[in-house]
Amino acid sequence: MTTRYAMKKALLAKTEATYGVDGAPTGAANAILAANVSFDPSLGEEVPREIIQTYMGHQGVILTGDYAKISYEVEMAGAGAAGTAPKYGPCLQGCGFAEVVTAGTDVQYTPVSGGFAGLTHYFNWDGVKHIMLGCRGTMKFDLSTKKSPRFMFEFTGLIGTYSDAALPAVTTTGFKKPVAISKANTTLALHGYSGGVEAFSADLGGKVEPRLLINKESIEITGREATGEVQIEADTLANIDWFGIAKAHTEGALAFTHGLVAGNIVQIDCPAVQIGRPKYSESQNIVMQTLPLMIKPSAGNDEMKITVK
Repeated sequence: MTTRYAMKKALLAKTEATYGVDGAPTGAANAILAANVSFDPSLGEEVPREIIQTYMGHQGVILTGDYAKISYEVEMAGAGAAGTAPKYGPCLQGCGFAEVVTAGTDVQYTPVSGGFAGLTHYFNWDGVKHIMLGCRGTMKFDLSTKKSPRFMFEFTGLIGTYSDAALPAVTTTGFKKPVAISKANTTLALHGYSGGVEAFSADLGGKVEPRLLINKESIEITGREATGEVQIEADTLANIDWFGIAKAHTEGALAFTHGLVAGNIVQIDCPAVQIGRPKYSESQNIVMQTLPLMIKPSAGNDEMKITVK
């Protein structure tokens, strides 16, 4: 009998040259420095047999439509040098973003509506290696004060092989430590207004479906509707009338920048954000407004651009 310890984990991820074919990630090149990993190794349908018999009792089921899910968080930080792709870049690509590297300047991730990348994940949990193929997913983030800035990824994948294997040696030096969310390090403007923001969160809203057919199995991204929320100090209507903006269905830009030093800056730009129905709340006896966000495309495939520089 072998005891396996929950804290001993290794996670690797790599884009696939051919969808659904093992990309063969390695611990040296493709390790992911992740937190709060949650893995569901066996999902699908359970079809009852419902056969007749001359006695009572459970007849068992047929397990079909097998797939797996993994979710984890990655710290939001740069890559160490401007124009270098961050090590979490494949995770963004697996969520339906295209990666464009401008050497010495920045790396931009913009959403696409087809030709989605697939990822191979290797997840070793203290001696058992789980391979997921053709992974595609969605992501969200919560950029609140007093929190570490993180991307939160959820991937659905085809089940490859599960086997006993030693934990790999991993190299995670490519992941940089994020700076704290604060007035000094972070700026946010919504519809051109920069007020006291307590929290900003967004959800890419990718619709991810296992499609398991005869002759073809895949994980498909079938839609995307990005939403978000900002909690901001309430101002006078003369300064900013969020009620009027919401009622007029006005669209405006959201610009978020985190970090000051080249090589550790992450910028998020949304050009066409519609405000939902504002709500009041209180924080430390200060009047706040919660603003629901509908993060819309402007020209198409541009609703949420992530720039690492």
